[in-house]
Amino acid sequence: MEVCTALPPQTLTKALRSEVRKLDSNLILDEAITMREQVDRTNAFQRTALALLALFGGLALLLAAIGLYGVMSYTVSQRMREFGLRMALGADTADLLRGVIRHGLTLTAAGILLGMAVAMVLTKLAADFLYHVSPRDPLTFGAAGVVMAMAALAACLVPAWRASQTDPVRALRT
Repeated sequence: MEVCTALPPQTLTKALRSEVRKLDSNLILDEAITMREQVDRTNAFQRTALALLALFGGLALLLAAIGLYGVMSYTVSQRMREFGLRMALGADTADLLRGVIRHGLTLTAAGILLGMAVAMVLTKLAADFLYHVSPRDPLTFGAAGVVMAMAALAACLVPAWRASQTDPVRALRT
């Protein structure tokens, strides 16, 4: 039963119970809640699913950034002699920074393009969960690519900085 009122449900509960008993003594008024509470209860599953999806998406982004950081860090450590030689031959630290970041962003661009191609194929699975948004929404795909590129840039900065700080003499001795 719905009752429209501006008063809080707690003030009307007693009166509503007595009115319901007058109408039918077999009926019991279980609880009185606002329409907002009813809507919140109805949408609780969707909110929980959305929160979990956001959590897992953030976790996936973090793992991707950590993975790219690991690959870039390993690549930089393997190329230390090369960086030392470049520095000895007159390469600027900015050149080394740009080179390492370019390499990392090239790997990321390939991963983003491959991921978007796979996502385009799998969008039919997610179509039932989307409201007023196309499964192949270009804004969403573009935003995802930009977020991944920014995470990749952040993951490449430390290895790139480490490469630019290479001591040429020390790197060539090892």
